[in-house]
Amino acid sequence: MTLETISAARSFGGTQCVYRHQSRATGTPMTFSLYLPPQATGGTPLPVLYFLSGLTCTHANVTEKGGYQRVCAELGLILVAPDTSPRGEEVADDDAYDLGQGAGFYVDATEAPFETHYGMYSYMIDELPELIGASFPADPRRASLTGHSMGGHGALTIALKNPSLFRSVSAFAPIVAPSRVPWGEKALAAYLGSDRAAWRRHDAVALIEDGARVPEILVDQGTSDSFLERELKPELLAEACAAASIPLTLRMQQGYDHSYYFISTFMEDHLRWHMARLLA
Repeated sequence: MTLETISAARSFGGTQCVYRHQSRATGTPMTFSLYLPPQATGGTPLPVLYFLSGLTCTHANVTEKGGYQRVCAELGLILVAPDTSPRGEEVADDDAYDLGQGAGFYVDATEAPFETHYGMYSYMIDELPELIGASFPADPRRASLTGHSMGGHGALTIALKNPSLFRSVSAFAPIVAPSRVPWGEKALAAYLGSDRAAWRRHDAVALIEDGARVPEILVDQGTSDSFLERELKPELLAEACAAASIPLTLRMQQGYDHSYYFISTFMEDHLRWHMARLLA
C-alpha cells in the first residue's frame, strides 16, 4: 500500500507527519497524521495510540490543538489520528454537520447512499493498523484507543468489540449511548437502517449490557459541556459499567467545555495512563 507524504515537521526531537493513501475500506483516498517520537530510530517497535476525532473534524484538529507531541516524545509513543470519514466529490454527504462527510461515526454503513464508501469501522480495525504496522516501527501487540465526542464513541465501541486488538481505551466527552441521543439516532438510522437491534453493535452502553468487556475505561467530561445532558449522558456509561463490574474512572472536570482547550488540558493524563498499560 503506497503512502504519500503530505507534510513532515520536526517536533520535540521526533517528526509530526501527515500521510494519504488509497483505502480499500472506503474506496477513497484517506488521510491520517502520525507522530513518530525520537525513539523510533532505535530499532525497537514502539507502542501506538489511535486518537479518533469528533464531528466536523479531520486529522488536523488534534494534531494542531491536542498538544500531545512533547509527552509522546518523552514516552516513546506513536500517535495516529485518522480522518473522521471518507471525503471527495463522489462521496455521499449531507447538508447537516452531523451526517455525511466529517461524521462517519466509525461504522460500516449498510444503507444507501452511504454504503459505498462509509467503511470506517473496517478501516479502523483492519486496514489502518495493518498499514501502520507495515510502514512504521509500531508494535501491533501494543495498541490502544482514545477519542473525543463521536470519536470517543468510536474508541469505546471498537475497543469493546475487539478486546484482543487494543490494550486500553479512554475517551474525552464521548457519545456513550448513541441509540438513545439525537446525534446517534440520526446517524445510526442513516448508516445502518431502522432496525435498532443493529444499532446495539455500535453503542458502548448497549455492548456492555450485551456482554462486551474491557479491563477498564478512563473518561474525562467537562461539566460546562453544552452537549452533556442532551447528547453525551456519561451517567449511562457509569451505570452500565457498574452493573458489569468494569472499572470506570469518570472524571467530571469542573467548568470545562467540549473544545480542544478541554482536551489539551487532560491529554497528558490520558497518554501516561495508556502508556502504563501498553508497557504492562
